[in-house]
Amino acid sequence: MGESAKSRITFTLLASVVRPAMNLMMGRRWEGMENLPKGHGFIACANHVTEIDPLVIGHFFYSQGILPRYLAKASLFKAPVLGPALRATKQVPVTRGGSGAAASLAAAQAVIDADGALIIYPEGTLTRDPDLWPMKGRTGAARLALQTGAPVLPVAQWGAQDVLPRYGKMLHLFPRKRVRVLVGRPVDLSDLHGVPLTKTVLDEATERIMAELTELVASLRGEKAPAKRWDPAAKGQRSAGRGYNGETEKTQ
Repeated sequence: MGESAKSRITFTLLASVVRPAMNLMMGRRWEGMENLPKGHGFIACANHVTEIDPLVIGHFFYSQGILPRYLAKASLFKAPVLGPALRATKQVPVTRGGSGAAASLAAAQAVIDADGALIIYPEGTLTRDPDLWPMKGRTGAARLALQTGAPVLPVAQWGAQDVLPRYGKMLHLFPRKRVRVLVGRPVDLSDLHGVPLTKTVLDEATERIMAELTELVASLRGEKAPAKRWDPAAKGQRSAGRGYNGETEKTQ
């Protein structure tokens, strides 16, 4: 039995447990499926508001007949229970520097070449924005997109934070919540392909990805996004705990 067949069987077994549980915990509404590429791999950039986001996004893609592959910290592959599951489902370990980085890129490229979906959280972690808007992105997703040439699809989700609040420890199951996932059109990075990957180029590509993603989140929320994305590295925001307009950060 080939590696891909083993991976699909493992996905099927896990999905038979996880998906019914997800359906019990929350209603769902999938939108924008017409924007999913047909017959070739792509990178999906999703917003990140709570620890169960990967289950939501994975549920969505599996429902479309697409096996989701995530970029995950290499250390997670050594965890007692999670590690074997990540390896069995062919998730992509992220190792920085040297041969490890080259191996990560090769693994990501293999997913795309196999017409798969490589899922990345371009913020790099749960949003620190006090109102859960997408914050300033990191350049890793943009770099990978420009290195592989894969199309980038923004994928917004909203509602999972009502089931498990950001940094929460307890599920809020009643009343039953609803989660929505909205897929946008591919981000236009065509003019940035084939040029040196300078900081300026990577920042521009990242900004385009985050702008499209934020617009989709605003559509799901029915609200206007802040004019400026939260930057956890900005001294005033980090030390004073203040938001965009000088307002005190809300407690989640």
